[in-house]
Amino acid sequence: MKQIISTTHAPKAIGPYSQAVAFENLVFVSGQIPIDPATNQLIEGDVAAQTERVLGNVKAVLEAAGSSLENVLKTTVYLRNMDDFPRVNEVYARYFGANSPARATVEAARLPRDVQVEIEAIAFARRS
Repeated sequence: MKQIISTTHAPKAIGPYSQAVAFENLVFVSGQIPIDPATNQLIEGDVAAQTERVLGNVKAVLEAAGSSLENVLKTTVYLRNMDDFPRVNEVYARYFGANSPARATVEAARLPRDVQVEIEAIAFARRS
């Protein structure tokens, strides 16, 4: 059965979607952008700072679903500018390390709220 995942430790959805949906042992995390959940405002900073916030948001949603970054199977990274790929990759590597999931990276003409990076994820969770 489908379960809607919601946490105050990640930004509220800014449209008609859920932070994540769990189905059986899978968790589908909606694209996260660099919004600080405490203020509900976009963070200031370069693409590396935005990536830190985005991955922090992904982590919070996964934890609310009973999962973790270690359980991520696949991510999709959307970049406003593919020239930012090396800086995003540095931050991404710190979060995933040797346990890296499958990934696609796409340059998008425009992202929500004109951010520089958005990341979505699919993970597994040990659910009862």
